[in-house]
Amino acid sequence: MIVDCHTHVWKYPGHLSERFVKEIPRAKSGEVDINIKLKDHFAAMESVDKAIVFAFKSTALSVNVPNDYVAQYVQSHPGKLIGFASVDPNDSEAVEELERAVSDLKLKGLKLGPIYQNFHINDPKAQPIYEKAQKLGLPIVIHQGATFVTSAPLKYALPIQVEDVALKYPDLVMVIAHLGHPWEEDTIVLIRKQPNVYADISAIYYRPWRFYNDMVHCQEYGVTHKLLFGSDYPFTTPQESLTALYKVNQFVEGTNLPRVSDTTITGIIERDALEILNLSGSM
Repeated sequence: MIVDCHTHVWKYPGHLSERFVKEIPRAKSGEVDINIKLKDHFAAMESVDKAIVFAFKSTALSVNVPNDYVAQYVQSHPGKLIGFASVDPNDSEAVEELERAVSDLKLKGLKLGPIYQNFHINDPKAQPIYEKAQKLGLPIVIHQGATFVTSAPLKYALPIQVEDVALKYPDLVMVIAHLGHPWEEDTIVLIRKQPNVYADISAIYYRPWRFYNDMVHCQEYGVTHKLLFGSDYPFTTPQESLTALYKVNQFVEGTNLPRVSDTTITGIIERDALEILNLSGSM
């Protein structure tokens, strides 16, 4: 089974602020479809068996992809899509909203982005959210890495900071998005050390040489089993991401450089991410 663990939907205008949209072109070379039509998202997921779809709430950036919006979409394709809620730890009713998203909207996980939501991952105001997620058995995908947004502080983005949460909530399953780029090596040593911390490889292939080196480093550290496949749609598609993974060794043909093994490549693609994320009941 191929699972895309990292996809977005939103409406524009509506869910994104003007300043956020204005800065999106810095995310990658080439055009990005700002106004995502749900039918286009679903068509892009043809390359995978399952896809996780994120809501997202950032008061600081005036971005709000509502939990209800994502819930309604995934409920229209229950055999294919799995919805993740989002709450902003700066909201006084964040825990109540997370409970509603799970009990009423049937969302299955949580997406957080400290760099976008302007909070340190170990901030006391975030602790009740982690406690609730652990109690409910919700996996958390955390954007703990850089961004194109000018006003999103890098001081909140270091992947190594996730360890404080992992130590305090040992049963909480967390996934560091984008392998924590550009601090991939920190992410690699962290996921080797903490049993319930994983990483997805979404959006890394945009920089092919770095992508190759990241995968080699993961092999050397013995953590390829902790890597999950993801695309970061709409910034790219699952098929483009799969193609890039199969081509990861393009630099090493005819050289003595180490290869990313076929076992590593197929393992990432075919990994039972739903089992890892406690989502097997969503199959």
